[in-house]
Amino acid sequence: MNVSLQPATRRRARTPEKLLEIVHEDHDLLVVNKPADLVCHPTKAGPYSSLISRARLHVGAGAEPQLINRLDRETSGIVLLAKTTDAARALRKIWEDRAVCKEYVAIVHGHVAVDDGVIDAPLGKDETSAVAIKDCVRPDGSPAQTEFRVAQRFVRTEGNFSVLGVAPRTGRKHQIRIHLAHLGHAIVGDKIYGLDEQIYLALVGQRLTAADRARLLLPNHALHAARVSFVWQGVERNFAAPPETWFNDFIAGGRPVDSLTPVAKV
Repeated sequence: MNVSLQPATRRRARTPEKLLEIVHEDHDLLVVNKPADLVCHPTKAGPYSSLISRARLHVGAGAEPQLINRLDRETSGIVLLAKTTDAARALRKIWEDRAVCKEYVAIVHGHVAVDDGVIDAPLGKDETSAVAIKDCVRPDGSPAQTEFRVAQRFVRTEGNFSVLGVAPRTGRKHQIRIHLAHLGHAIVGDKIYGLDEQIYLALVGQRLTAADRARLLLPNHALHAARVSFVWQGVERNFAAPPETWFNDFIAGGRPVDSLTPVAKV
């Protein structure tokens, strides 16, 4: 697992509104670097309010791009969309067969003590939480494993932090966020699994205060889908994209304690 990622060659959508940041595009496939705070699925808030709606505008009338993978609203990074039905069918089969290597980068609270490891903890619904979508580690949950490796530990005035390279071996809902919080190192800015789930309830209730935002440290949780690789049509596909500026600025604003893998150009 390599978290020292160089930006992939990519071009930007040729529209004044910058619909998409395109990593790769061909007849069958559209690969984009989704920004944080953008949902994947359609909403009622207009054509620019979701990734799929923007993709439809980009490909033009008569085409129906289909999402192959999805990211949480606040998670940035690589998302694949199929531009044809045949491509969608083939790519979904690859995902269903788990023949995909996915690498994420996360900034977490605290200095993770070990340099690498695997979190093996089953996940299921959190029946004690007031947040309806929240899951948790529970013995009767579905099997879930997450591999992690420390790329860097650093210090800011707000406390100690670590940059992790993360590779989920399974694909459960919120898996990385739950597992890292279970490890004792929640992702910075996570409103559900971070400091206090009441912050998430305040967000959806439009009651989030300036003090709440200050506690979060970042506008979105610091989780980025950095790379996806798989074999399709007999060719190895490897798509990568760097995090947004605010993500890297948070790391750059700290004092490194150690650096196991260079991360300045994640």
